[in-house]
Amino acid sequence: MPEVELSAGTIDYQDTGGDGPVLVFGHGLPMTGTQWRKVVPLLDDYRCVLPTLPLGGHRRPMRPDADLSHRGVARLLGEFMERLGLDDVTLVLNDWGGGQFLVTEERGHRVGRLVLVACEAFDNFPPGPAKALARVCKVPGGVRLLTRLMRVPAFRDNPRGYGGMSLRGIPDEILAEWFGPATRSRAIRRDFAKFATSAPGRAVLLEWSEGLRRFDRPVLVVWATEDRLMPREHGPRLAALYPQGRLIEIEDSSTLVPEDQPERLAEAIRDFVEGTGGTSA
Repeated sequence: MPEVELSAGTIDYQDTGGDGPVLVFGHGLPMTGTQWRKVVPLLDDYRCVLPTLPLGGHRRPMRPDADLSHRGVARLLGEFMERLGLDDVTLVLNDWGGGQFLVTEERGHRVGRLVLVACEAFDNFPPGPAKALARVCKVPGGVRLLTRLMRVPAFRDNPRGYGGMSLRGIPDEILAEWFGPATRSRAIRRDFAKFATSAPGRAVLLEWSEGLRRFDRPVLVVWATEDRLMPREHGPRLAALYPQGRLIEIEDSSTLVPEDQPERLAEAIRDFVEGTGGTSA
């Protein structure tokens, strides 16, 4: 897997290559690009780039002084795009919503479009049920405890936690991949905790959200109708926030739309990119 050195440390990434429009995919905590494993093959005429962000599923620890806050990781996304020379990027986010704050940063000019799929927004950082997990991560040894609990089916499959993120269920081997690095490495657990506990208070989050109104490029908001983590009213509210925002809802899906409805999501992304100036190969 290729890698790139950023200011925070070395990150791995996947790149399908090709001359098609560039899609950069973010992921959730503590996930990796495998979150998109069902979608990327359906977009084979696009260049799909999937960085493994330092959200806990990464295999290389970041530097101890790395800024792993939501805005800090958003800036890393921009730095990543710059290092790879990516422009007119369609940035696709699901679950983790902090990547949208990149558009208010200097490197945000590289983002030509946003696709926001059932993600954190407004003051929902982290989503309601996940707030308890964030509190656990503040306690010494909390992340280690969490990784152990994820081996217990009753905890792992709880509909108020990771079990509620997909109506189809997340395969055990995928969950093992996501939580494995933090299980094995104290430094990765440190990074996990830094990010998981980094959300500011409600007033700051809403102030940051207001700044998103300045992004005047196309935005597609894709919301899941059976989502337990992302409030349904946030979909239309987020689409209305952006001057060129539009909303579609996908039924029979929870937060992880790439897991539950990959074909419909891939079709929505393709229609959006081609309808807003992008072209397929």
